[in-house]
Amino acid sequence: MSVVDWRSLVERGAAERASDLFFKVGSEPHLRLHGVVQALDLPPLTPEDTREIAYDLMTDRQIALFEDYHERDLGITHGEVCRLRINIYQERGNIGVVMRLIPLDILNLEELMMPSVLGTESVGLARQGLVLVTGPTGCGKSTTLAAMVDLINDTRACNIVTIEDPIEYVHRDKLSIVNQREVGVDTESFSDALKYVVRQSPDVVLIGEMRDPETMNVAMQASETGHLVFSTVHTVSASETMERIINMFPPHDKAQICLRMSKSLNAVISQKLVPRSDIPGRAAACEIMICTPTIAKLIEEGHPTDVYGAIDEGAFWGMQTMNQALTNLVGEGKIDEDEAMHNAGNRTELKQMLRRSAQTTAAGAEAAPTQEGVGVSAGAGEFAAPAQGQAAQPPATSYQQPPVEYQQQPPAQYGPQAPAHGQPAPTDPPAPGDPRRPGGT
Repeated sequence: MSVVDWRSLVERGAAERASDLFFKVGSEPHLRLHGVVQALDLPPLTPEDTREIAYDLMTDRQIALFEDYHERDLGITHGEVCRLRINIYQERGNIGVVMRLIPLDILNLEELMMPSVLGTESVGLARQGLVLVTGPTGCGKSTTLAAMVDLINDTRACNIVTIEDPIEYVHRDKLSIVNQREVGVDTESFSDALKYVVRQSPDVVLIGEMRDPETMNVAMQASETGHLVFSTVHTVSASETMERIINMFPPHDKAQICLRMSKSLNAVISQKLVPRSDIPGRAAACEIMICTPTIAKLIEEGHPTDVYGAIDEGAFWGMQTMNQALTNLVGEGKIDEDEAMHNAGNRTELKQMLRRSAQTTAAGAEAAPTQEGVGVSAGAGEFAAPAQGQAAQPPATSYQQPPVEYQQQPPAQYGPQAPAHGQPAPTDPPAPGDPRRPGGT
């Protein structure tokens, strides 16, 4: 296999909308398409093939570093085709290469079918605070962050600084200016870059990943001093994210960290990509936590596991749990129940939610008319379409006419009855001895 071949395979993968390309000794090249790894109809790779590919991707300095330390991350742009995030590693003495294929065009939040709250001042358009996007590897965290940064770039005149390892999506200057720094190329480490980032007059800071307490501490400090900070964490839920961050620090610092988090955190978006059942592709299921006063109080008091209940009841603020997101996707026919259960946060709860959703749908179907030609069933205040040869009937209502005696004479406690139309008003009853009184007494 020649060096030219990997370029053609990248172009093929981009055309098929693959997310990853794998080169491993002893196996044919593989593509990950819609989350599934598929072998290509090519001969197995030799050690010389993978070494040739890897060394063609690296500079002389990167090759020297790789030979001393057999791990290397790098990012390159392949013409006008796509961006590549590449990891080169050693496996049983041989070199392996994995390429993440990243589109050059950044999709917006609507095109990604993300919840609309991400494009509001609570999350993506906030002026300051900390926004975390979490989830397992390959769940689209970088894509979601790129969409929110691009939204700011389109709508706000500011300075955006990103610190990534490596740079994935490339942002062009629009209404904002965007400075993208790559660890190992533009700066030696995340800590070095974060040490000086506040001196670069940023309005928005994107940190590729929260890896250690130092990074987390600088991110909170930047958000506390009037900056909007985006970052990622490898956790699967909002409550687990809070626990991970709090447990990064020594026990004697936890109370202070909880207080700082309650003041600086804006939102946590935990997402998964679930294979679709209606069309090829995957749908994003998102758990969204907005830091409302209730949730801020729970974080401040050191009860991150209790935020789930607040998220479950926080639809007014745009919040939803992972199970609620999965239930909605099943109801919309985008994913099937088996995939929903596989990605559930709480399987027992999701099973009950899906059962209730199915019962509601069945009840709605039973309420639909069965007579041919009737469009909708008549409800209160509506006239149903009459059957052929019959006169139209007034709508059925739950109101019942009162008994006749109550129509003619009201109960005594309600006072005398008002006179009928055209009749004189009643006077006081005649006194004893008045000739109008029956019997004259």
